[in-house]
Amino acid sequence: MPARRGNTLMYKGSNYLRQRLILSVLSGKPIEISEIRTLEDEPGLKEFEVNLIRLFDKVTNGTSIELNETGTSLYFLPGLLQGGTIEHDCCVERGIGYYLEALLMFGLFCKQPLNAKLRGVTSNNIDPSIDLIKTSMVHTLKKFILDDEGLDLKISKRGMLPLGGGEVIFKCPVRKQTRPVQLLKSGMVKRIRGTAYALRVSPAIANRMVDKAKGVLLNFIPDVYINTDQCRGKQSGNSPGFGIHLVAETTDNVYYSAEQVSNVVSNGEDPSIPEDLGTAAAQRLLYEIYLGGVVDSSSQSLAILYMALGDKDVSKLITGPLSEYSIWFLRHLKDFFGVSFKLEPYDDEEHDNKSGSSKVLLTSVGIGYTNISKRTI
Repeated sequence: MPARRGNTLMYKGSNYLRQRLILSVLSGKPIEISEIRTLEDEPGLKEFEVNLIRLFDKVTNGTSIELNETGTSLYFLPGLLQGGTIEHDCCVERGIGYYLEALLMFGLFCKQPLNAKLRGVTSNNIDPSIDLIKTSMVHTLKKFILDDEGLDLKISKRGMLPLGGGEVIFKCPVRKQTRPVQLLKSGMVKRIRGTAYALRVSPAIANRMVDKAKGVLLNFIPDVYINTDQCRGKQSGNSPGFGIHLVAETTDNVYYSAEQVSNVVSNGEDPSIPEDLGTAAAQRLLYEIYLGGVVDSSSQSLAILYMALGDKDVSKLITGPLSEYSIWFLRHLKDFFGVSFKLEPYDDEEHDNKSGSSKVLLTSVGIGYTNISKRTI
């Protein structure tokens, strides 16, 4: 448990800063984080973290932020979630997905429907790409609301490292609260779809990735279709690069996603080979399917959050092995909301757990979190 000073939660270090800020905004509890990278050559908050705090300031009303001169100590007092129409230039050190994940977590609870235009890097090797968020996280979010009208994510332009130039429009409706769920069946994979994109490089590169990825996936299932997105002109951002995103859909409307993005040669990395990227993405997708669960590993924390905030009823969810990020998210939920989850190994009797992966059954009772800004008739 972190130390407390009054209502303020006290933390040390830069780890999981985004989680703490998101939960601070949702809970209304102020946080104080000290000793941020004090032992490193460049102490204090990084540029992309300051940029994230600026985004939170745009989405909320009345947020108070205090930073010391070196940036090694942060006091964050969250305001009310306002929403509305915003534009934000994301730091190119991280992908737009780093910022968009946060908006997905509290977009439903804003006062006004969120209409966010984010500019920056749409795909990199650290953060989930916009394609992955669209296929995996947005579908996960839809499971927790009855009516998903107005929920939309559109890629206007793609942008790669180091200069970015991508643009994304995210629209999120306002809801009073989320519903409890019982997500226990993942079903069998029925089809695989994907997109291979090439920006400011030869269009043949996309086809080379597709050929290799299909060569691997057709051994698993016959229904595989991967389209190519050969961006031209202004649609191709400011830097050359390429990548591939794959998604498997099951008979129970569960989605598993995987992706690979080319290295940035101008940063001194070795050039990527399209065939290697296609093969790696296909193998990564098969590994996600092997891990199983009703959400893939990238959407675990989003599902966990909405289970905790849901109506005061029991929610159950099956995932593959929990990622380290999800484990820390569970700990932070305990700090901010006092929510505990019951975790137990899950054996799938229907399929005798033939995948062999260690699935986890998460059970919790929601706290009945409601959107205080949403008017009721």
